[in-house]
Amino acid sequence: MDNLERFLERADALMARLEAMLPPAVPEVDWSRAVAFRWRKKQGRGYLQPVMNVSQIALTDLQNIDRQKELIEQNTHQFVRGQPANNVLLTGARGTGKSSLIKACLNAHASEGLRLIEVDKDDLVDLGDIVDLIAGRPERFIVFCDDLSFEEGESGYKALKTALDGSISAQSDNVLIYATSNRRHLLPEYMRDNESYRHTDDGEIHPGEVIEEKISLSERFGLWVSFYPFKQDDYLAIVAHWLQHFGCLEADIPAARHDALIWALERGSRSGRVAWQFARDWAGKQRALVSAVSE
Repeated sequence: MDNLERFLERADALMARLEAMLPPAVPEVDWSRAVAFRWRKKQGRGYLQPVMNVSQIALTDLQNIDRQKELIEQNTHQFVRGQPANNVLLTGARGTGKSSLIKACLNAHASEGLRLIEVDKDDLVDLGDIVDLIAGRPERFIVFCDDLSFEEGESGYKALKTALDGSISAQSDNVLIYATSNRRHLLPEYMRDNESYRHTDDGEIHPGEVIEEKISLSERFGLWVSFYPFKQDDYLAIVAHWLQHFGCLEADIPAARHDALIWALERGSRSGRVAWQFARDWAGKQRALVSAVSE
């Protein structure tokens, strides 16, 4: 009997060690908890993590990007209604509303079944698994890749290329990929790349293999939307919008103009992000000043 007990104890200890070595069970997705999710990895296993506090930015909060807003909103509108729509690449100046526009579209269409899954560049190799996980769902999913760029040879580059257009299986009907980048072709471009261009006898110029490879990924996005730096008046209009959002009176906004321009000059940018950051700072200081005077 003692031998049996010792055997069982050793067996329990061995099972405990084996269980500790095994990857944890993948948590089941509760689709009712959130409208946005992040793809996460734990001990090599991927799973969807609900995002409980989604940015509440609205389409009306995005100023001076009307054309870009119309293009993305129309494409998303088609997608949510089961009509043909394209994968989207948003490129251009930093802080001009690329990521915010995607979040605003989610907020506008979440009640119609739109969902968003944010995937880091390093996890793009799991795109096939993500698509398989959601392929049978009734919701419509945007796979969101923010601030995307690749160095040569990165594994995520080929995975994204295959997911967009290159796999033997067709892309799932309920999935689109929206990506933002400061690089139009998602890869670094060097002066030496120009050496690969070929000149024909009749004067035509044809890109070589290096250039063709760099263009091939961005070409797989059906819709390209470019964003540009804001002019001074556009920047100030965005500042005014956010100051009102943070509770400043319209009559007080002209007093912030000078400080807003200095704020942008110090940061070397008149972007929407800079305007929002200034408005938070200025509105906060005004509230603190009012509170101090009232005390």
